[in-house]
Amino acid sequence: MGCRFTDREVGADLVRRGANVVPPFSGLPYPTQPSHLYTADDLAAGFTEGGFAEMYDTRVYAHFRAHGGALPDVREALGQRLHDHGVDNALADATRAWLAVHGPQSVVGVMGGHAVPRGSAAYRMAAVLGWELARADRLVVTGGGPGVMEAANLGAFLAAWPAEELSAAIDLLAAAPDFTDHDRYTAAALAVRRRYADGPALPSPRPAAAGTEWARSGGLAIPTWLYGHEPANLFAGRIAKYFSNAIREDTILRLARGGIVFAPGRAGTVQEVFQAATKTFYGTDGASGAYVFLDRAFWTAELPVESLLRPLFAASPFGDLSHTIHLTDDAREAVHLLVQ
Repeated sequence: MGCRFTDREVGADLVRRGANVVPPFSGLPYPTQPSHLYTADDLAAGFTEGGFAEMYDTRVYAHFRAHGGALPDVREALGQRLHDHGVDNALADATRAWLAVHGPQSVVGVMGGHAVPRGSAAYRMAAVLGWELARADRLVVTGGGPGVMEAANLGAFLAAWPAEELSAAIDLLAAAPDFTDHDRYTAAALAVRRRYADGPALPSPRPAAAGTEWARSGGLAIPTWLYGHEPANLFAGRIAKYFSNAIREDTILRLARGGIVFAPGRAGTVQEVFQAATKTFYGTDGASGAYVFLDRAFWTAELPVESLLRPLFAASPFGDLSHTIHLTDDAREAVHLLVQ
């Protein structure tokens, strides 16, 4: 796949002997078989020279939109599927060492609204949550967008720093609170990354596996170019960015075997609640951790998801699972529920 032969007959001979030969795709701004996950520097490449419009991440999104978006032509669809297959493989490679040492219950998902502004109470709570989880040796996984997702990865990114520095970083980011102001929003994130780039190491109660440093310095983000109008979350240690939102959603929930925190959000977050609930109800991916809903009033009065979820879990073929559902208004209590 993606190989270049000096002689066409070599490729023809491989096909005759039963191989599938997929030549390199020309004219695509993204690799059709990425060998590693993205980093913040990969997605932000080009920002210094040309601003948000010239970032790698933005250029790929522009190409995605220009070639049909979620309904691409055959050639583009094949390129996108090959790319996402490469991300699947790279994600498995990147997480293998962490899971071998810490186990699947060490991976915690954090879901919530993308529109939560930097500096708000909800943003600060999500950042503290990510900070506490990383310090408890948990791999924080988010959907890789702005708002709650960025805040959780930011907390994990600064887990080796004292809480005062986390608060100071949020204050710096709050100067560009709205993700729709793309250039200022991205510039603020890159400035904070530079300021804390050479931080102290986060001590671990277990021997660190080689190649897992990123997991304890920002965690994992799994975004999609379907929502490419949202600036990239630049605080995750590694970024598994997909074209397919369906694969991306399933991947987040499949990994988060150590429980999921649901901060306030709207349609996307509610979709994730019940998609995760289906997996838990049927035991699709094995045992699930706790479901922790941050903001009791939001989840019981404004969007009363909890009242639907509890009787559903009570009827699971694996027994009454309603005890896995928790409501809290405190980020540190949420962490306790996940790590106890």
